[in-house]
Amino acid sequence: MYIPKQFDEPRVEVLHALMRARPLSALVTLASGGINANHIPLMLSAEPSPFGTLHGHVARANPLWNDFQAEVEVLAIFKGPDAYITPSWYATKAETGKVVPTWNYAVAHAYGVLRIIDDATWLRTHLTALTAHNEGGFPSPWQVSDAPHDFTEKLMGAIVGIEIVISRLSGKWKVSQNQLAQNQAGVIEGLRALGGDERCAMAALVEAGKTSV
Repeated sequence: MYIPKQFDEPRVEVLHALMRARPLSALVTLASGGINANHIPLMLSAEPSPFGTLHGHVARANPLWNDFQAEVEVLAIFKGPDAYITPSWYATKAETGKVVPTWNYAVAHAYGVLRIIDDATWLRTHLTALTAHNEGGFPSPWQVSDAPHDFTEKLMGAIVGIEIVISRLSGKWKVSQNQLAQNQAGVIEGLRALGGDERCAMAALVEAGKTSV
């Protein structure tokens, strides 16, 4: 990934926060027929330091788990907020006219070796933790044990676990750091005026990026 210096986000804790908040990754592997991409929720564990480990599962019918180059790193891409940025929001548009549109976004790229785990005990532990993480915000969280045991056992027989110990981690926060303060202020105001979760989340990143990146 091309990362200009002003857009580099090297802080592991920031990248981990994005990966936990938006766990649906694009998992890129090298298969016998070429590059393959699957969209898979991956749960992050902080250990081992410094980058942690990703855990997930795929359908047994998915060729990902038995058709990949074991000696080649895989790439899990986690996408944060993104938004189109119109040059009309820049204060310098009226001053010089030397402005163009762009797209702001935040992404984390995690690399590592893919390990396949075909073990019922591991899968149950993984699914229990994954469910607890995602159901925690609901008033009546669903648990794996809420479903009949024979039903979940049958479903678990149709999936395979995957694990990636992260060997490399990189992040790109393209959030208007290359703009003057008055242009950043215009972007924040414009995004919030349009509204929507993604735009407001990007406005918050632009606001934070003015001093923290």
